Amino acid sequence: MRNLAVACAAFAILVPAAIAPAAPADPQLGKILRRAEKRAEQLQSLRVTEQEEVELGAAVSERIRVRYGVVQDAAVHKYVALVGTLLVENGPRPGLPWHFIVLDTDGVNAFAAPGGYIHVTRGALGLIRNEAELAGVLAHEIAHVTGKHTVEAIQKSNAIQIGASETLRDKEVFSRVVDKTAEIVMAGFGRSEELEADREGARLTAAIGYAPGGLTACLARLAERNKESIGKQGLYSSHPEMTERLDRLGKQVAGERLEATILLDDRYARYISYEAKPQSEVAAVVDGAAGLTSGSEPPPPPKKKGIGLSNLLRPSGSERKSAEVTGSGASRGVDTERGAAGGSNPALVAVRLTPDEVSAFRKEGNLK
Repeated sequence: MRNLAVACAAFAILVPAAIAPAAPADPQLGKILRRAEKRAEQLQSLRVTEQEEVELGAAVSERIRVRYGVVQDAAVHKYVALVGTLLVENGPRPGLPWHFIVLDTDGVNAFAAPGGYIHVTRGALGLIRNEAELAGVLAHEIAHVTGKHTVEAIQKSNAIQIGASETLRDKEVFSRVVDKTAEIVMAGFGRSEELEADREGARLTAAIGYAPGGLTACLARLAERNKESIGKQGLYSSHPEMTERLDRLGKQVAGERLEATILLDDRYARYISYEAKPQSEVAAVVDGAAGLTSGSEPPPPPKKKGIGLSNLLRPSGSERKSAEVTGSGASRGVDTERGAAGGSNPALVAVRLTPDEVSAFRKEGNLK
């Protein structure tokens, strides 16, 4: 497919339409080029409607939940959903069916799947110290969804170019796109997307009264947690470098005069009682005794954006039964936060918020 498109593009450069001869001198070459042109016309970028984005996010979220399990605590989920709801109501895509899901793992991480599926781990909640920090983490993930970062990434991916007659309604195409989308979500975004999510997240939190430095404080604490690690870990593993993110966030708060100050330490402590385990105590699920790869050889060095999807999502279902649980792999460069062991229950926890509950929550916190 790629070779055909390249051949077609090369022909267009060598023989501009305005001066192209009626037919190539070599009949065989002409036949090859005509086939290449026809195939190139049949290819299209993936078009994703909002409903398809939601369905895609639901399928990706299911994989994440099976991998890590879900905390089966309705009060915790309701609190996280209340904070998230205040943010999305003030954001650019309030009409999405947003879900805020607490994953049952000690790994410190958060994932945004398309269509409004926001995941934060129990370990991350243990690291967070107040509601403004929680809002900062959620707002960053929300910004990935409102900015359609995952959708744009899969549209640009050569791996999921589809034929003109194919759509996400086709089961095989949908499955292929889910695979690629899950890989993108688990691997993390690039420098541009992360910086955009930082910027928009800070603006979103400040707009309703939360101190915009919440994400900065959480990331700084995470950097301290990761200082003994060989490789980048969890939220820390995404582009750009942590020092750049912290510097840019600090300059943004000052430059844009984001002067909101609400932290809500006490309210956070009232709902969240988790404590983050030291990284050395985070149990990791591994495929065999050697590490996150099978066989007896030591695991290869991690890629820049973390370990591969096949390893990240491997410990689920029947495969989970044969996996081993070991101590932290951070000292040997493994992304322990993403490779952390999880719970066994992937079921969503139903949360229904009434307008009155959201309004009362907002008023109690003196938020806008």
